Amino acid sequence: MWNERWLLVAAAIFLALAAVSEGDDYSDLRGPYCATRRNGCCTGRFDDCSVPILGTLCYCDDFCNRTHSEDCCPDYWKVCLGIEPPLELGSCYHNGQYYQFGETVKINCNLCKCQQVGNQVELMCERNECLVEPEIISRINSGSHRLGWRASNYSAFWGRRLDEGISLRLGTLQPQKTVMRMRPVTPIYDSRRLPRSFDARNKWPGLVEGIRDQGWCGSSWALSTTSVASDRFAIMSRGLEKVQLSAQHLLACNNRGQRACQGGHLDRAWLFLRKYGVVDEPCYQYTAGSGFVERCRLPKRSNLLTARCSPPAHPQTALRTELYRMGPAYRLGPEQDIMYEIMESGPVQATMKVYPDFFLYRGGVYHRFGSGVQHPSGYHSVRIVGWGEDVTQGEPVKYWLVANSWGSHWGENGFFRIRKGVNECEIEDFVLAAWADTLVQTIPASPLTPNNRLSNNI
Repeated sequence: MWNERWLLVAAAIFLALAAVSEGDDYSDLRGPYCATRRNGCCTGRFDDCSVPILGTLCYCDDFCNRTHSEDCCPDYWKVCLGIEPPLELGSCYHNGQYYQFGETVKINCNLCKCQQVGNQVELMCERNECLVEPEIISRINSGSHRLGWRASNYSAFWGRRLDEGISLRLGTLQPQKTVMRMRPVTPIYDSRRLPRSFDARNKWPGLVEGIRDQGWCGSSWALSTTSVASDRFAIMSRGLEKVQLSAQHLLACNNRGQRACQGGHLDRAWLFLRKYGVVDEPCYQYTAGSGFVERCRLPKRSNLLTARCSPPAHPQTALRTELYRMGPAYRLGPEQDIMYEIMESGPVQATMKVYPDFFLYRGGVYHRFGSGVQHPSGYHSVRIVGWGEDVTQGEPVKYWLVANSWGSHWGENGFFRIRKGVNECEIEDFVLAAWADTLVQTIPASPLTPNNRLSNNI
């Protein structure tokens, strides 16, 4: 009996020494260790802050709280930190990656920490809905042959929360009820003249503005307004007043009832362009991409001279001193009326409802994915420059050709296509246009009546 007991003790000692040599922890050796130190636990890393254990040393300094537990005394957590020790002070494993105990890491848009949860060590993360969700991308692309469009991850969006995307990558406030009651214009035309496809860039080469990037500022209301106005100045003057108008001027100075990078109303933006006008982009450059908007540096009743802007380059417009102003904005009605307006006068402004999957759009004809699921959404202003039909899926699918303001790296070189004629994402609900107050008018005046001028509703 005595020999058997001795063998068991010897075996236990052997296993303990083997554990020491392999660097395992001593969590099963409760002992008093740090509790026996005369000077208690140590702040920082100190090699002499130790006590003997199984023929070696274990430590009682703060360095134990940042590393694996192999060298820390079994009672370090309770004595030095006042908490019960986790059963495992090793690492957390998540998606093929190991994280040390106590380590904090950001995974996509959520902060995560490797910590004790009950009797286990787990990586605990925030539960924010992210702007880029790989699972949604995978689901869209696995059915892209049926959906007609594909999704992608964008590095500019990775790590951002969905609520950040909605508040800072959109930025259009819904029109007031009085504005929505404005009657659309009713142009007279032969609908048989409307082609099956049209691109304003082909009809007016070099006169349609390129893609802008609003950055992390909810300024689509200002960028889409000035982009449509720029297109109209160039087209209606046949290139004599080709100018990129300043979205920053509108963003900083159109502050009555507007919220700058937190969103704005389109009717008030167009009213500002009608009453006061704006300068060109080189004179007042866009700097709001980080979400900060400086105070307006121009009085409302200014001109190009007092604003110290360079005069227009074209000899026929070099005498312009007034700011660039627009006529009254007007609302467009059904699908074919929108097509006719674009074909005759240039791109128009539209407001659409944006859902989470739209941020992931890479190419194809977009329509909302998973429409039966409720998700956060917001309103966004864009510029329709044309239309067409997609036949890659066999049956022709009609679409609008739309310029976004998220940079040329997004979508189809900054553009996207969206289903036409079915009011996808409400894009046909509130479509606006206006005529440019050019020095050299080369096409007939706008057939507006007082009843369909947007400004009458303000």
